[in-house]
Amino acid sequence: MKLKHIGPLVLLFAAGVSYGQATWTLDKAHTKIGFTVTHMAVSEVEGNFKDFDGTVTAKGDDFDGATVAFTAKTASVDTDNERRDGHLKSPDFFDAEKFPEITFKGTLAKSGTKYVLKGDFTIHGVTKPVQFDVTYGGTMNSNDKGGKKAGFKLSGEIDRKDYGLTWAKTAPGGELVVSDKVQIVCRIEADKKV
Repeated sequence: MKLKHIGPLVLLFAAGVSYGQATWTLDKAHTKIGFTVTHMAVSEVEGNFKDFDGTVTAKGDDFDGATVAFTAKTASVDTDNERRDGHLKSPDFFDAEKFPEITFKGTLAKSGTKYVLKGDFTIHGVTKPVQFDVTYGGTMNSNDKGGKKAGFKLSGEIDRKDYGLTWAKTAPGGELVVSDKVQIVCRIEADKKV
């Protein structure tokens, strides 16, 4: 084979590799990026982020091997309490002015009927490897032009101190006012548009 034929073959191969890939974007009206912490060792407080973006790039509708990228604005944290939200945005926690974003980049892997999302999670300027369990709710057509919707539920746990969020006030009995462990629960609806 003459070398002049190699260039077109490389282009054809590259096109074949990318063929069939689709990028899904988060439907913000039907997605919740949430977290829960234990408060005073006896109850739980929930919160979420109102300003976020994310994409899932997949070769097929089963999402095995899909790449996931996500960003949330720390200043958009919402726990239904303005005073608490202000504290979370302060240097005691997210330090939103200095660290305006939380990011994640990783890969979704399928094993039987279960999925695991592994990747790098960055909070407060610190990046750590994490793993989340994912339940895939399925895919459906969303319009007559070939658009689709997919649903997922993501859950896992991180230790906030691993990311430099070390505020540790205690109650009179010695219990932590805010637990170190943070439960992450995200309910996600993604759109593929044609």
